[in-house]
Amino acid sequence: MMERGDGARRNWGAGVAELTRVERRRMLALVSRQAGDGSAGEDPWIPRRDNGDAAVGWRAGTYSSGGDGQVVGVLRKMSWLLALAVCWPGPLAVSQEIDTGRSELTLERIFAGREFQVADVDARWLDAGAAYCVSEATFGGGVELVRYDVATGQRTVVVPAELLVPPGSTRALHVDDYTWSPDQSLVLIFTNGQRVWRQNTRGDYWLLDRASRELRQLGGAAPPASLMFASFSPTARHVAYVRDRNIWVEDLRDRTVRAITATASPNVVNGTFDWVYEEELSLRHGFRWSPDGQAIAYWQLDSSGVPKFALINNTGSLYPRVTDFAYPKVGQTNPACRVGVVRLDGGATCWLDVPGDPREHYIARMEWLNADEIVLQQLNRRQNVNRVLIAKASTGEVTVLFEECDEAWVDVHDEMKWLADGTSCTWISERDGWRHVYFVSRADGSLKLATPGEYDVIELLDVDEGNQCLYFIASPDNPCQRYLYRVQWDGSGLTRLTPDTIEGTCTYRIAPGGRAAIVTSSALDRPPTVELVSLPTHATLRVLETNQAVRANVQQLRRPVTRFLRVDIGQGIVLDGWCLQPPDLDPSRKYPLLVYVYGEPAAQTVLDRWGGDQALWHWMLAQRGYVVMSFDNRGTPAPRGRAWRKSAFHQVGIGAPQEQAAALTAILQEHPYLDPERVGVWGWSGGGSTALHLIFKFPELYRTAIAVAPVPNQRYYDSIYQERYMGLPEDNPEGFIQGSPINFAHQLQGHLLLIHGTGDDNCHYQTTEMLIDELVRLDKPFSMMAYPNRTHAIREGQNTTLHLRRLMTTYVETYLPANTSGQ
Repeated sequence: MMERGDGARRNWGAGVAELTRVERRRMLALVSRQAGDGSAGEDPWIPRRDNGDAAVGWRAGTYSSGGDGQVVGVLRKMSWLLALAVCWPGPLAVSQEIDTGRSELTLERIFAGREFQVADVDARWLDAGAAYCVSEATFGGGVELVRYDVATGQRTVVVPAELLVPPGSTRALHVDDYTWSPDQSLVLIFTNGQRVWRQNTRGDYWLLDRASRELRQLGGAAPPASLMFASFSPTARHVAYVRDRNIWVEDLRDRTVRAITATASPNVVNGTFDWVYEEELSLRHGFRWSPDGQAIAYWQLDSSGVPKFALINNTGSLYPRVTDFAYPKVGQTNPACRVGVVRLDGGATCWLDVPGDPREHYIARMEWLNADEIVLQQLNRRQNVNRVLIAKASTGEVTVLFEECDEAWVDVHDEMKWLADGTSCTWISERDGWRHVYFVSRADGSLKLATPGEYDVIELLDVDEGNQCLYFIASPDNPCQRYLYRVQWDGSGLTRLTPDTIEGTCTYRIAPGGRAAIVTSSALDRPPTVELVSLPTHATLRVLETNQAVRANVQQLRRPVTRFLRVDIGQGIVLDGWCLQPPDLDPSRKYPLLVYVYGEPAAQTVLDRWGGDQALWHWMLAQRGYVVMSFDNRGTPAPRGRAWRKSAFHQVGIGAPQEQAAALTAILQEHPYLDPERVGVWGWSGGGSTALHLIFKFPELYRTAIAVAPVPNQRYYDSIYQERYMGLPEDNPEGFIQGSPINFAHQLQGHLLLIHGTGDDNCHYQTTEMLIDELVRLDKPFSMMAYPNRTHAIREGQNTTLHLRRLMTTYVETYLPANTSGQ
């Protein structure tokens, strides 16, 4: 694959003050390593229903500071390193970080070191897209907020680090996140973030007034780390946030704090969500300011009557501690949901008169259309109808704009963008067999196709009203890749904007006005780079991040042979896959094969993008003599049309194992160097369930399986996810039986390793215990590992990730031995 250059030559003699942001961060990381600081500031993105691996994205590691906001305490003691940085004539960070003699990967290098941690650029657009802001670590400790001009690249420190030191303290705040007021005179700083289910959404908020240079904490008498989702009103007169299940408003002038909602029941939350809404509908921040700043619309969730699930902590105290939370499993009572509007000048909440039983419907999206109208998306429980509603905020009256229906299910999306005059909006539909953009008329709800053709719009990014064009992500020719396209509103002029010189997967953050974008690109064997480009020309304005050190480290490895393949499994079905081969593969010998699988509708595994630690673990196995492959069966969310994706309807756990086994059979016939007696499979979450299906249902093909955090019985998973694809139990009783691997445990013949965190709030350890009980009843030998109190990601606690991967590696090497003699 072709790679682009690393940008302008660096001027290392220019002095510390003129180092670029990337160079400053690398220097800080270098000093940290030279000082013996071995901690990795890691907080990987944990996507829904997965463990943050290559199935859904690369891990965005950073050279971050410690939890108290200080970058590295030894900086002041190591001025010789800083002096060396100023005068050294070459790329010091690279020369110090790479050991050119190390070509072999180890578990410690992948999971305990920093040499393969990639960096991203967390940029926030400013001034209608004319500039962007980033937070940068400083040599003195803490961070500063820096503005970069898009056109000129001029760097301006807009919030110096010293302004983020609270009164009476000598340490700057650790900035987890920040938000600008509309006029940029105020900055909200989020710090001390605490995890709530998937993400750190509860913490402390501080307000910085740039004019007066005053920094003060918000929340009044609120306990530490008790505020959520603080946001400015459009006028910047107020800040609203969630605390103790209610919405509070703080007046920034007189500093009064008051709750504008009241919750009598511990089962009712205002302005945020319960577990299932957050996990399956990606909803966390549960209130919206009106455009005039005079009212707030908010979700209210009532989990009364929802069965509770208990997590047991056996290791934290003398006696076990039990934490329970509402978790609706398939067919069980759902939380009731409604939306209300409360005005800041007082009065009771006006509840929107949304039709239907609030426990048998979901309000999946809600936004203000104007100062008195709110747009909602309402799903029925089976999730095959999405009604777009317009509600009067003043009266609660609701009318239906239009409905999106599908015989299988409809997907909720965030690509509904209203034109400035409010006469129409964009909408995503698969009604013609492909995922396309339509314009919906406000007048009559009619739809007009804007992206005709036999291809999928993967994501709509921007609606350019001035030029009447759309920007979106698509890949008509290769479902494993992602590129930027543009088309006119009438469907003409479809153009790929990503240059042909870039291959792989690209993500874009388009500036307001559509004149520029920040693009991150990577490939299966190439770590990501980040560039600022102009639009629509896609000319590179600046390279923001090269990940040069990581790229150099990767180049030093004895690299496996990586390639994509297509597997014909008959009946006109061709699956995409990738293959990693040992660097010195000899076709006359026999090699073990390990298949990495997911197979459910939530994720693809076959993507041409950098896979981070997960991919490097596969590389390590290839170095040790293994062939590693992965296949995307039908039903995975590949851009191959509606029929491809919706084939999973009522077939989760049924169709995927059959097609995975068919792909393996074809591969073994086509590649005689693969040893059919040494084939294994592994997967996590839904992939763990698929791995169980494969070793249970196809014992003649799969001799070894590792199932991490699986769901052995679909009846025990949550309502929104499982019912979306499988229906209610009474709709599809046989499907739930055939799709649950526990019902096929009697067919186990090979070697099985079960791994699960006992604190998994998502795919419960309970279901793995049920499978264990069944295997014991059947007198089937197996191995298992329970990680106490670990969540679905199994990454909490010291040394957990390294221990987990060592366990998996040992199991693979024991039961799928890579015989170096090849016999």
